Amino acid sequence: MTKKIVFMGTPDFSVPVLQRVIKEGYDVIAVVTQPDRPVGRKKVMTPPPVKVEALKQGIPVYQPEKIRNEAELEEILALKPDLVITAAFGQILPNKLLEAPEYGCINVHASLLPELRGGAPIHYSILQGKEKTGITIMYMAEKLDAGDILTQAEVKIEEEDNVGTLHEKLSQIGSDLLADTIPKLFKREITPVKQNDAEATFAPNIKREQEKIDWDKTGEDIYNHVRGLNPWPVAYTLLNGETLKVWTTTKIQLSSKAQPGVVIDVLEEGFVVGTGNTTAVLILELQPAGKKKMLAKDYLRGAGSFIKVGLKIGE
Repeated sequence: MTKKIVFMGTPDFSVPVLQRVIKEGYDVIAVVTQPDRPVGRKKVMTPPPVKVEALKQGIPVYQPEKIRNEAELEEILALKPDLVITAAFGQILPNKLLEAPEYGCINVHASLLPELRGGAPIHYSILQGKEKTGITIMYMAEKLDAGDILTQAEVKIEEEDNVGTLHEKLSQIGSDLLADTIPKLFKREITPVKQNDAEATFAPNIKREQEKIDWDKTGEDIYNHVRGLNPWPVAYTLLNGETLKVWTTTKIQLSSKAQPGVVIDVLEEGFVVGTGNTTAVLILELQPAGKKKMLAKDYLRGAGSFIKVGLKIGE
């Protein structure tokens, strides 16, 4: 008899994972995702990417505000799934649901657990300058990302990677690993491994105050900060009291330390800013307040022509 699967996910990361489960021929009887939310300045009600994909595939969609609410929970339990698969769903499942499916509830998480439990593991892997991360497929528990590990796959983080490129890699590898894991799970061929809670680190959702660049930090940290927030939510600094988003930088090695947050050179492709050590950063792509993203060289030829050596930014 075909096993019945309920899939739970919300953002873009979850879409290739859902697509792969369907492609492998499994019977996805329902998709559970977050409610539609207002997006952008005009607050347009926008469905989560997973809902869009599910409707395209003709799969019924459930959107509980809180899955712990009794009525919503009973609706999902009534489906009697054999397995629940989650990928960046955004809610912790109640114990009643975790214990219901014969093969349990499993989660596709974008880190090598127990490292980087939480909602922003891809961001933090770059923000912290890690050389590798990966995907963990594990049983879900009522504690955040603390369930027993089923399978893992490592991914190298390249020096040029940002959240967007790493997101794409991990989403694809997560899909592949899940496709390899499900048949073994159904055959009871996997021995789950308990996580060591003492080794756990955390990756909570990014807050607005974390987006601001601290020019007193090392150039390496600032470089990682910028790529660790690109393409969302994007790092920023202040220029003449206005927000200046910084999309892309590169590192410049100096012979001696320059003053943090001060423009020390203006080149054709952008401008160089001092940091807390001898590694300065060259800003290559930026976005002035109320404008679109642009190359720094175009900005310097237009509205940014006032940027000169000695200008202090960040305040």
